[in-house]
Amino acid sequence: MQITIDQAKLALDSLEVPVGCVIVEGGSVIAAGKNWTNEPRNATRHAEMEALDVLKEQWQRTGFSAAEVAEKFSAYSLCVACEPCLMCAAALSIIGIEVVYYGCANGKFGGCGSILALHSSTSPRHAFLNLLLLLISYLLSSTL
Repeated sequence: MQITIDQAKLALDSLEVPVGCVIVEGGSVIAAGKNWTNEPRNATRHAEMEALDVLKEQWQRTGFSAAEVAEKFSAYSLCVACEPCLMCAAALSIIGIEVVYYGCANGKFGGCGSILALHSSTSPRHAFLNLLLLLISYLLSSTL
């Protein structure tokens, strides 16, 4: 978790929301990321997505098949400073990361229990549908 905190500090130093993330395999950190949304003006560049992109770049060079990637994801755990948001929780569920540790709850956007429990759905499709229903409900309530 210390590397996660270190990544969060780097994000804060860059005037980002201080969230850091690491992906772990067998006790070793294999990828790290930090929030990076302000500079690129891209709200999807959360710490989790940045860490996943590190793996994606490694795997593209290596040439892993889709089956190999799926097998690898199921063996990884992810540590993040703050509960993954709905977007990140849905993505983690879809790609098959089953173990997520986080330092604090996210009462506004949390996707691992604070707002929705996307991590506990039995299928990625179910998680996606939950997120879609939440977004539709929000849009309907904000237009009335």
